[in-house]
Amino acid sequence: MIKSMTGFGKSILQLPTKKITIEVKSLNSKNLDLNARIPSQYREKELEMRRTIAKTLERGKVDFSLYVEVTADENSTRINQEIVTDYIKQLNAIHPSSNTLELMKMAVKMPDALKTVRAEVDITEFEAIKKGLSEALQGIESYRTDEGKALEKDLTIRIDNIASLLEKVIEIDHERIEVVKDRLRKAVSELKEQVDENRFEQELVYYLEKFDITEEKVRLANHIEYFMTTLNTKDSNGKKLGFITQEIGREINTIGSKSNHAPMQQLVVQMKDELEKIKEQLLNIL
Repeated sequence: MIKSMTGFGKSILQLPTKKITIEVKSLNSKNLDLNARIPSQYREKELEMRRTIAKTLERGKVDFSLYVEVTADENSTRINQEIVTDYIKQLNAIHPSSNTLELMKMAVKMPDALKTVRAEVDITEFEAIKKGLSEALQGIESYRTDEGKALEKDLTIRIDNIASLLEKVIEIDHERIEVVKDRLRKAVSELKEQVDENRFEQELVYYLEKFDITEEKVRLANHIEYFMTTLNTKDSNGKKLGFITQEIGREINTIGSKSNHAPMQQLVVQMKDELEKIKEQLLNIL
């Protein structure tokens, strides 16, 4: 079973004083590239959340976002009373005034008049966030699995097409050899020179060995079978499938270079076309 690296998961938590939205999105990447956007108050828990995401998703370009919307009276900004009082005294000393309200308006605009109280992350709240993150990851995993099924179906069709084209290559291989032999005999006859038939046959055998594709046909068939076996394993093996695809491409290229026969080269071109489509799909497999 294979999985796509593309996916999206979302979870919404409604807590007593705030609404928290968790989103996880992933695209294809060679390794895990995790980008996290979370409020500063949860920074101390970022590493733990990153580990949870990495363990579940393994690979891909991942964007993790945590949004907080305060739904009740909760204000983390406080007036620094001592500093504001001191500002009022200083302002009153510079210009004595009985209008304390005006002095206060000026004082609260001065540096450090307001301070932000950084609250510790509540244990109960973070447990809820972890549960929400787990739900979002389950959503993205479900998305990846569904996408993987579609990719698996397409890959199966493509590799079956290559297998069918290989069968056609095997069918015309004998004909190809005969065509090459006839071409060589015709070329020799046109020389209008007396040729030692025994020597000619020896040279012909040596020449034809260069065009023999028996090993390539066997190896290609084995690689195709290995590809299908790996495709049907329980784990998603995108990288392994990529390595097998490289070997398949190597055998197809060798058959093409040795064929020296137009009908076979046409089959090779079709196999290459199917293989390129497989490579494109593999880029998105976990």
